[in-house]
Amino acid sequence: MRTLKLCLIFAGALLASGCGYNQIQQQDEAVKAGWSEVVNQYQRRADLVPNLVNTVKGFAAQEQKVLIGVTEARAKVGTIQATPELVNDPQAFQKFEAAQGQLSQALKSLIAVSENYPQLKSDQNFRDLQAQLEGTENRITVARNRYIQAVQQYNVTLRSFPTNLTAMIFKYSVKPNFTVQNEAEISRPPTVDFGNSAPAAAPAPAGAPAQ
Repeated sequence: MRTLKLCLIFAGALLASGCGYNQIQQQDEAVKAGWSEVVNQYQRRADLVPNLVNTVKGFAAQEQKVLIGVTEARAKVGTIQATPELVNDPQAFQKFEAAQGQLSQALKSLIAVSENYPQLKSDQNFRDLQAQLEGTENRITVARNRYIQAVQQYNVTLRSFPTNLTAMIFKYSVKPNFTVQNEAEISRPPTVDFGNSAPAAAPAPAGAPAQ
């Protein structure tokens, strides 16, 4: 009896392996690892926001709309728990990515504001923070691309025969991915309304014609 059970277990293991079960497991772990790196880089960016906001506030306190926008966008990101389970929930994933997209746009607006304040642009602390932010954005892009590839490979495996049968038996389903709409939103240039907050233009040199 014991020998029969061992034989059945061994046969089941061979069947599962031949139907792609192990492949699904490996690729699922790759997706989780890719997602962890995406979240890690997003958190790195969020950690930079308070210092960046405070630095800009020191030179451009009147830019309340932009400063508040960044602070609120960061707070919204912080309310979403980016757990590994989130990648299995399309609605939660979309909500998370929408919040990250809003923070991306808010940060672009904040950086755009600095162009109107020469003293802010020349501040060493601001330049350091800006360099860190740019580096983090590059890391986010790399992490997202790796995650996209991992999810694509996983989803193709789940939709392919005979692994689709194995996935159905063990109740595995395709995972949501970053969409073209997300990328378009993130890459859209910010609209910054300086209103009356822009500093007055420097006086024209003596003898220069009036504009």
